[in-house]
Amino acid sequence: LTGVLDDCLCDIESIDDFNTFKIFPKIQKLQERDYFRYYKVNLKRPCPFWADDGHCSIKDCHVEPCPESKIPVGIKAGSSNKYSKVANNSKELEDCEQANKLGAVNSTLSNQSKEAFIDWARYDDSQDHFCELDDERSPDAQYVDLLLNPERYTGYKGPSAWRVWNSIYEENCFKPRSVYRPLNPLAPSRGGDDGESFYTWLEGLCLEKRVFYKLISGLHASINLHLCANYLLEETWGKPRWGPNVKEFTRRFDPIETKGEGPRRLKNLYFLYLIELRALSKVAPYFERSVVDLYTGNGHEDAESKALLLDIFRDTKSFHMHFDEKSMFAGDKKGAKSLKEEFRLHFKNISRIMDCVGCDKCRLWGKLQTQGLGTALKILFSEKEIQSLPENSPSKGFQLTRQEIVALVNAFGRLSTSIRELQNFKVLLQQTR
Repeated sequence: LTGVLDDCLCDIESIDDFNTFKIFPKIQKLQERDYFRYYKVNLKRPCPFWADDGHCSIKDCHVEPCPESKIPVGIKAGSSNKYSKVANNSKELEDCEQANKLGAVNSTLSNQSKEAFIDWARYDDSQDHFCELDDERSPDAQYVDLLLNPERYTGYKGPSAWRVWNSIYEENCFKPRSVYRPLNPLAPSRGGDDGESFYTWLEGLCLEKRVFYKLISGLHASINLHLCANYLLEETWGKPRWGPNVKEFTRRFDPIETKGEGPRRLKNLYFLYLIELRALSKVAPYFERSVVDLYTGNGHEDAESKALLLDIFRDTKSFHMHFDEKSMFAGDKKGAKSLKEEFRLHFKNISRIMDCVGCDKCRLWGKLQTQGLGTALKILFSEKEIQSLPENSPSKGFQLTRQEIVALVNAFGRLSTSIRELQNFKVLLQQTR
């Protein structure tokens, strides 16, 4: 892979160098810190689109939830928006109770009305979300230690996995049913087309819809890369050995074996990396405020985590070939608004499809990476709100929950790892020739 990417002015070599020398080592460190390693997720939500075909019984599909005693006190203590110690300050709570007594208008409301207000607030909050978020208060939602449940090859494949990806591409990528994706295992035989009609169709789309397809394809490529790089190579005496599988990588990405499709998918991975990199550079002002703390209850660790995060933001801002999202949704106001809403709803649907993944470990990482990308899109479409944030008080206009922050950083960490693994496969391929 070399040269300039489509739909932006950035070349692959620049991203490789930037990721290898600046981003990858730092984001690896950040993901190991307590604030970012514990993710709360509901893996028991039923699939909303088809009857569940049973969960994967392969042992590598299993996710080990974290016992409550292991979760840092500042993380499990409170609401999803609590990322600062201000929210945990008892003086603040006393003031709050005092204020409630003085202005106790709500005491006249019935419980039903209160619940309605909460629902309205939740509905308003969800209007800028690109993802269906798990309800963290659900008894089925559990904390997972991401470091103890790494994303890797589990053996989950075949019709169940195809159905998930097929549903994502066929029903949510603005695609007519008459146009078939190249290498789609569920498509009828098309003779000698080799996907050319698909790419002719794609070129005819507006930039926004083309970008949407590339983001999904890039995410798919990234997930496939993780599976090839962390593959179960052998199991002797009950001890598994994980590592890169060159044969599997070749099967999924080699230009000859995939009729030219593999390199296109890898280019979409780079495109997705650029989109999430852009979001990180845009959201920096939100975290630069003193009111945001990445609170776990350990003051020293929290300060170090924030310093490392801000250091990564400085690097993202220094990158000189960012994707320019201003070219998106730039038509007439009414058309742009309805297209953006369509974009948001399509992506929200994809986040719901993640509840149909039959393997728990794949479901965990699918949900996290989808939520990370959804958060990146939310950031890119909230630039004005981020720029007008108050310095010393929690923001009303633009908010990120702790879940969104954890998903954003870990999803970008996965992309950074994919691009790093791609370098490793290049070396391994040269050695096998």
